[in-house]
Amino acid sequence: MSRPDLSRLIETGRGAALCDLVLRGGEVFDVVTGDSIRGDVAITGGVIVGIGAEYEGAEVLDVSGLTLVPGFIDTHLHIESSLVTPFEFDRCVAPRGVTTALCDPHEIANVLGVDGIRYFLEAALETVMSIRVNLSSCVPSTDMETAGAEIGAEDLVALRDHPAALGLAEFMNYPGVVHGDSGCLAKLEAFRGGHIDGHAPMLSGKDLNAYIAAGIRTEHEATTAEEAREKLRKGMRILIREGSVSKDLEALLPILDERTSAYCCFCTDDRNPLDIGEHGHLDYMIRTAIARGVSPLAVYRAASLSAAEAFGLKDRGQIAPGKRADIVAVRSLAYCDAEVVLCGGVVVGEAAFAARRVVEPIGRGSVRAPRVTAESFRLGSNRAVTDVIGILPGKIITEHLVEDVAVADGDKRPDPARDLARITVIERHGRNGNIANGFVRGFGIGAGAIASTVCHDHHNIAVVGVDYADMAVAASRLSEIEGGFVVVRGGEVLAELALPVAGLMSLLPFEEVREALVALRAAAVSLGVTLEEPFLQLAFLALPVIPKLKITDRGMVDVMKFEIIG
Repeated sequence: MSRPDLSRLIETGRGAALCDLVLRGGEVFDVVTGDSIRGDVAITGGVIVGIGAEYEGAEVLDVSGLTLVPGFIDTHLHIESSLVTPFEFDRCVAPRGVTTALCDPHEIANVLGVDGIRYFLEAALETVMSIRVNLSSCVPSTDMETAGAEIGAEDLVALRDHPAALGLAEFMNYPGVVHGDSGCLAKLEAFRGGHIDGHAPMLSGKDLNAYIAAGIRTEHEATTAEEAREKLRKGMRILIREGSVSKDLEALLPILDERTSAYCCFCTDDRNPLDIGEHGHLDYMIRTAIARGVSPLAVYRAASLSAAEAFGLKDRGQIAPGKRADIVAVRSLAYCDAEVVLCGGVVVGEAAFAARRVVEPIGRGSVRAPRVTAESFRLGSNRAVTDVIGILPGKIITEHLVEDVAVADGDKRPDPARDLARITVIERHGRNGNIANGFVRGFGIGAGAIASTVCHDHHNIAVVGVDYADMAVAASRLSEIEGGFVVVRGGEVLAELALPVAGLMSLLPFEEVREALVALRAAAVSLGVTLEEPFLQLAFLALPVIPKLKITDRGMVDVMKFEIIG
């Protein structure tokens, strides 16, 4: 959006000339004082020029009976995890009041490298909502996985001045920071003094001090109030997260009040269209927090002004003169039911979406996995003692379990009676053809297999099942449909969703993706799966920067030791 003429902003602000748009009849909820302010809201060139007075405009929008709050800012997310392109994500969440999204495109970057980031930077210039891109700092996240690309400090510096770029995205390799890895230090030095997002689950004490001393200022991985409070005390902004898998809102609400809200924000990280349709996005977090007794002032401040301040976005976050006209008109503060949404003074709706220039998607044909058979899923061993990933529902951290699994014919087979399923990661970028097998507990799967190319952060193929033949069918089907989700039983594909954009995003409207996810969830349940969101849960089991036990194409990873153990 081009900057409006300064003299015209002043002239219309003092009422000496017609502004472009007047919002009339509502009350502004001020997120600094908590006051309700009566009067018009005047907008010129997408900027608020006046509140609390009478104005005349070329257009008048009646918002009688509504409360006006600043647009909501999602402070950390991966749009790819919504399974749709940035343009469909725009259509999906902007009507719910999300006017700014601070995204890290490291999912597509791990598949396509710098080209993936460039796609998001260019798309961000065309969406109705404001998308700002934090440049992906850890591609790959560690050296314990095979990604489709590697991105160094010099690659990121070349993108730093793009108008949609904001800073350096979540620095997941926290051991590399703490122990002074040269590659990590080069990236941190390149963005020193700018914004750097954090990612340090369960880090505490002196190691946390060292991590923050590197210039890292935010944290979305806190999962307990105690962890969040230590990080607040040490100067970090806490991004309270509620995604489709990582559900930390309830645990962290005790830290959110009017005193701390200036240093707390909201984020979704990874939330799919089914979850958004059934529950909501940031609007769900807002009404849930208020329902749990947090004051509306603290909640709406965290959702807007605190987020803007945390990321240096001085042009938004409050309904006040000089601020970007990102405004949500709600019927009720408690219910956060958006009736009208403005992004930069543009009313969100089909007309606004139709006027966008859509950037052509990239990353077709990115699934280049080796051919697999039932034999590929055997786990050879000569000892019964076995490391097992233990799922914690609603968390992406896992338990490191140890179970005895009998060896028969040189193979440790899945045991549905004990909820011990095979989990396999297959390298799919055409780089080495690695296949790693392990065990997981927590899916409840009793038959068949589910498979996905959404597999953080390297996005290889991940398969969970109890039948090797079905696992082979599922993995092979993903190659045929250019990536996505598949459920198989008895050699038959029960449900699938193709994600041909880098194996991560659909080309369909978000409404159709939502319907496909309903069918996939039902198919997974028919196999005995008990998890509410099995596909994203599966994706996080391959992320070797989240404690405690994970698996990549190179084997099982003890995250606490930061080493491959088999």
